[in-house]
Amino acid sequence: MAKVTNQHLDSTSLHWLILRGMTVRSMARAFQFVTMAMLWVLLGAGILHGQQSNPTEYQVKAAYLYNFAKFVQWPTQATTNDVFTICVLGQDPFGATFEAIAGQSMNGKKVVIERMTKPHEALGCRILFISLSEEKRLKEILATLNQTSILTVSDMPHFTGRGGMIQFVMAANKVRFEVNLRSAERTGLTLSSQLLRVALTVTTGS
Repeated sequence: MAKVTNQHLDSTSLHWLILRGMTVRSMARAFQFVTMAMLWVLLGAGILHGQQSNPTEYQVKAAYLYNFAKFVQWPTQATTNDVFTICVLGQDPFGATFEAIAGQSMNGKKVVIERMTKPHEALGCRILFISLSEEKRLKEILATLNQTSILTVSDMPHFTGRGGMIQFVMAANKVRFEVNLRSAERTGLTLSSQLLRVALTVTTGS
């Protein structure tokens, strides 16, 4: 197992790039464009509800969750549903933020947001955010999802080190993410090179 660090992005946070629509050459243009677009959708919804115009931590994370889907390829058998389901397992830290995502289109499918309390309820999800409230039973959750092609995401400590696929981390007060490529590939998921280049670290290995 090896961990590779994307040092070329250390001095400039991805969050800063998203808000200003800037890119690091051509490697992350598509990724940043989609994330920026979704952030403005979320911000627009926030403004309509009288919220602050600057994105909160979980608005940024919600935009990432939506954006990840653009850069992940699922096995054919996992894409037969008529909707694209993004799920939250455990205590939901996003609140009304997800309301702006629900109903959006993803690869021609309507995005549906579902919240659940038990891991087996997540078997129909494409992306599953595992809340920090579920940290004590993470091993059980990942074991339940072991034979599925569900992209697992969380911001709990050591998530990728424990078998999760994408972990949100804070770097210089900015939202970044790490990737466990081995865990994703083991379930048949293919992650775009653009996504991997933007990740803070990528864990690989057999």
